[in-house]
Amino acid sequence: MAEGALTNKSACHVLKAGESVRGKQGFDYRPAISAETVGARGIHMQLLTIPPGGRAKAHKHQNHETAIYCISGVSACWWGEKLEHHSVVGAGDFFYIPANVPHLPYNSSPTEPCVAVISRTDPNEQESVVLLPELEVIHP
Repeated sequence: MAEGALTNKSACHVLKAGESVRGKQGFDYRPAISAETVGARGIHMQLLTIPPGGRAKAHKHQNHETAIYCISGVSACWWGEKLEHHSVVGAGDFFYIPANVPHLPYNSSPTEPCVAVISRTDPNEQESVVLLPELEVIHP
């Protein structure tokens, strides 16, 4: 956490991504900018590494948009009300997920991790996560 982050919410801060935290989605995230670290009120930013063969749980972010920038590797994502759409995101690509859109990201590579920067309009990253176990069986 940045020094003074929670004591001075009107200051700019430089910080590094924190320790890994397991999200409800099943991935490990390294949070950086958030309500908890710098007093953010409308944004959250973190690093995500999807391990080779890794897969999240189907979920959506209630009322919050997500923007992703892929630093390295390749990830794919099933998305839509019945996960009927599919997108592939590679290094250098940006990916946008509208609020309330169900999605299921994964890494199909057996050897290469995928590293991405994720930003959401929810400053408390895990509060808007809604798991959708009924969609898990669509793409086993």
